[in-house]
Amino acid sequence: MSGKEQQYIQEAFDSNWVVPLGPNVNAFENDLQQFIGQDKQVVTLSSGTAAVHLALIACGVKVGDEVCVQSFTFCASSNPITYLGATPVFIDSEKESWNMDPALLEQAIIDRKAITGHYPKAIIIVALYGMPYRIEEILAIANRYHIPVIEDAAEGLGARYKGQVLGTFGEYGILSFNGNKMITTSGGGALICPNEKAKQTIMWYATQAREAYPYYQHETIGYNYRLSNICAGIGRGQMTVLDDHIRHHQHIAQLYKAAFATISGITFHDNPNVDYESNFWLNTILLDSSVRIKGQDQAYQSAVTEAVGGVVSTTHTNDAISTSCQPNKNIEALRIYLDHANIEARPLWKPLHKQPVYKNAPAYTNGVSEALFLTGLCLPSGPMVTDDDVQYIINTIRSAIEK
Repeated sequence: MSGKEQQYIQEAFDSNWVVPLGPNVNAFENDLQQFIGQDKQVVTLSSGTAAVHLALIACGVKVGDEVCVQSFTFCASSNPITYLGATPVFIDSEKESWNMDPALLEQAIIDRKAITGHYPKAIIIVALYGMPYRIEEILAIANRYHIPVIEDAAEGLGARYKGQVLGTFGEYGILSFNGNKMITTSGGGALICPNEKAKQTIMWYATQAREAYPYYQHETIGYNYRLSNICAGIGRGQMTVLDDHIRHHQHIAQLYKAAFATISGITFHDNPNVDYESNFWLNTILLDSSVRIKGQDQAYQSAVTEAVGGVVSTTHTNDAISTSCQPNKNIEALRIYLDHANIEARPLWKPLHKQPVYKNAPAYTNGVSEALFLTGLCLPSGPMVTDDDVQYIINTIRSAIEK
């Protein structure tokens, strides 16, 4: 925390503005607009998921429509599609950025038109772990078929492609201020809108779509999605340290990169080239299947009773020990080994086209995201991770490898 958060929260209490309106909300939105540095407008909301939902509504997505969405991501990128009665069409990744494969995207667009008679209504690309996507190719495809692009930059606040902040290339851009993101409002998000008119429409939807009468008149279904003045106060304070957080994440990434260059069988996921500037929200590695980890033979021998990082998660208890699509045994063994050393590591996102809830959704795959999921691990990367912590993590991983 920067120290400013408490000041802005106290000001909110003193002013009695504790609702989803007030000076902190306006100031936070202005701060975000200045940070992104584009001719765009920002609406702060209760979550990044709410921002995805409202962006889809703004793009005209309705019951029966299809939306192309990256498969290698968290379910918050796709679930709002189903809220609207639409169908997600999952697109696999390319190997360099791990984000949406442009060639598969175009194949899917052409194929869905042939099958359904309509082009997909929108395209959702995701800045996985803060890494930029192949935005120029994707925008060219989207423009060719007149399909709006929604950038899910929930993990990518402050990441850039050719110097431009992610979330500002497409029609709409998604930001998240969840407790684990680059900055936090304890919970919250924002939608980057193309202009003032779009912003006003999104704000109307986000405040229950109330009509201009002296009483409550509703002619459209709206949502209670606005960010509170108190949470916005936290966000204002966090904006004063955002640049520091980004630099720190990038510094930690360089430490990991240098260390893993000396460990055979482990590959650090880095920027593909100089055009990419990841914020390294999470630092990730790939572990070759030939690398044996201590305890590997015992992996997946007992049921997990809570989610990894379960202290902040609510999960549904399941008695099954494993599923048909899960990380390799050496990845799970390394996660457990690190956990015993008080180091929290997590598998990569499980591709959404392999999630049971989406088993009937169309998917255009090339095997990339599944291969990454089998061999990948996320490592501690936040602003509280020190250089000494990184060294401890590296030493622990070295000790976990069987000689």
